Amino acid sequence: MDFKKEVEHRVQWIKDVIKSAGAKGIVLGMSGGKDCALVGILAKMATPNVVGIVMPCESSKNYKEDRDDAISLCNKFDIQVEEVDLTNIKKLFRQVLEPLAPENPPIAYENINPRLRMITLYNYAQRKGYLVAGTGNKSERTMGYFTKWGDGAYDLNPIGDLVVSEIYELLEYLGCPENIIKKAPSAGLYEGQTDEIDMGIKYEDLDRYILTGVGAKENIEKIESTFKKTEHKRNIGRIYPN
Repeated sequence: MDFKKEVEHRVQWIKDVIKSAGAKGIVLGMSGGKDCALVGILAKMATPNVVGIVMPCESSKNYKEDRDDAISLCNKFDIQVEEVDLTNIKKLFRQVLEPLAPENPPIAYENINPRLRMITLYNYAQRKGYLVAGTGNKSERTMGYFTKWGDGAYDLNPIGDLVVSEIYELLEYLGCPENIIKKAPSAGLYEGQTDEIDMGIKYEDLDRYILTGVGAKENIEKIESTFKKTEHKRNIGRIYPN
């Protein structure tokens, strides 16, 4: 990868999208992870008006390591940072929702987190005349590892074509803090949660298959099966008669 050209092309693309939309800047969720770090850095190179919003929601990890990493990243790259605690809103929302049905699978409530964050980002964007930047990568998208109408909702995504290994390479090139690069990828939805545990596959194996089509038989079967089952998440929604 030609890192210099790669960065230049993505920064110019962000500038073009902002101009075509008549927007004034970019807002994104700042989780303290690799993806939002790269998007934040690229966005800041495209426009001075970039805001990263830290949005803790129940998980104590959001309040400690992730929050500190997010603020550290924003400080290093001169990104304006704001913080909104969504914990109490989620608790109240859950109280309202629980009586609707006897089934209470944990994931139904874990997915509230990214959807509340989506509402927060779009509320801020509309008030400021900004666009919401997505922070999902190709590896996650392949596995459907995102929340529909949550972190899967955005106006532009400058890294959606990159696999995780490529994200790390660009972060190294751009001088991202090492602690963000080295920590295990996690959505911070609950204590001890990591992407690889949830998906049941290592990013290394997932990326290898996406880039080369090669991998262990069980990994290929898992990826292809999951891709098929999560196809609805990569589409806005089926419209009759399709």
